Amino acid sequence: MPRHGRVREHTPATRYAVAMGQRRQPPTEPHADDDAALFREAVGPVRRLRPSPEPPAAPKPRPAARMGAQDEADALEALRRTLESGPLEAGDALSWHRASVPPRTLRQLRRGQFAVQDELDLHHADAAQAEAWLREFLRQAREAGHGCVRIVHGKGRHGDARAPVLKNLVDRLLRQRADVLAYASAPPAQGGTGAVLVLLAPRRRG
Repeated sequence: MPRHGRVREHTPATRYAVAMGQRRQPPTEPHADDDAALFREAVGPVRRLRPSPEPPAAPKPRPAARMGAQDEADALEALRRTLESGPLEAGDALSWHRASVPPRTLRQLRRGQFAVQDELDLHHADAAQAEAWLREFLRQAREAGHGCVRIVHGKGRHGDARAPVLKNLVDRLLRQRADVLAYASAPPAQGGTGAVLVLLAPRRRG
């Protein structure tokens, strides 16, 4: 019988090693790509979220109310002058204008060179009524877009008070209003020192 090679005899140690080698090896861990595929299969279709909008910008600071501050300063200064000079007498002429109004405009107003578009007569009204009527009259005149109005306050010569109440009330209230540019006692033909012509600021368009 031909001899093909030397037959190796297995000792107990070699037989144990062969048996261990023939056992099934432990399964290898899945690849990372397989993990991702399993995850997508378990989760299902995924929709990309839209990017979150940017937070709203902080509001810009409101511009300072320069005209309002100037109006208040003018009114306080006028009131101070009124208190220093004392109440108006019956024959005193009213005259006042804002710093923004040129003296020429005030002279024209005194001469009655502006067309009067409306009139309020405060005769026979007490102080409370006169103030309420005057405020409402000026509001309506401003809404109507009037530029010049006349207020008849009377000369107050027949009252019990030493000074004409309505005349001083009109003078005080007109100085405090932001919509009044100037005022002056009317010329003799339009009431003289018993009436006042008022120049109103144009209405602001919204």
